[in-house]
Amino acid sequence: MPKKYIYLIVTYCFMQLSGVIVAPLVYFTEINELTALVGWTIFSFAVALIVSLYLLREEWKSFFSLREKKIGSIILWSVLGFILVFIGQIISSVIETFVFNIPPGSENTLMLTKVARQAPIFIIIISVLGPILEELVFRKAIFGTLYKRMNFFFAAIISGVMFALIHMDFNHILTYTVVGMVFAFLYVETKRIIVPIIAHMAINTYAVIGQLSIDPEEIDKMLDQLENLQLIIIGGI
Repeated sequence: MPKKYIYLIVTYCFMQLSGVIVAPLVYFTEINELTALVGWTIFSFAVALIVSLYLLREEWKSFFSLREKKIGSIILWSVLGFILVFIGQIISSVIETFVFNIPPGSENTLMLTKVARQAPIFIIIISVLGPILEELVFRKAIFGTLYKRMNFFFAAIISGVMFALIHMDFNHILTYTVVGMVFAFLYVETKRIIVPIIAHMAINTYAVIGQLSIDPEEIDKMLDQLENLQLIIIGGI
């Protein structure tokens, strides 16, 4: 693996762990806990993104120097990617719910949406900064390196599982892995990391807007209804 990718992964890991270091310091200040959480998350993600873009500066320069950037193709594949991810999420969620008896609803998504409800600026992390960093790390660095050593399926599975684990939502590892594999497919087919980045940003934005547009009580009712339907089907079997 090139050193720049190693530095990229280290930067991402340090960003993820920085909150653990900073969190205890909040108790010695008069800053509101939510304000501190949101503020530090945005700051750390922004710094990590700047560092990441600097590490990959030569690759970005090569893209912008291309005479034919194939913007139309990028847009088309990004839209197709959004659709594929959406379908992949539905299929994997159905499998998790009715085959593995896993309760519907992602704790990670609900937690992030809860923060976004209280501090709308946090949507920047969900819709922009997060997707860019995750694609640079898990698709470009990790999957890209693995793909040079093994076939697509195994490289996509390994990087997809790693992508799933970092979200700390272990009940839905299958869904996150499938999503990661779709993003890897987009990267291979287009040879441009910008495509999975756009698709990732689009699906996250769609999810957060959908969650925020529904009353929290309605979301709980919907999840309860899905759980009841799950019990009925499993009981019938």
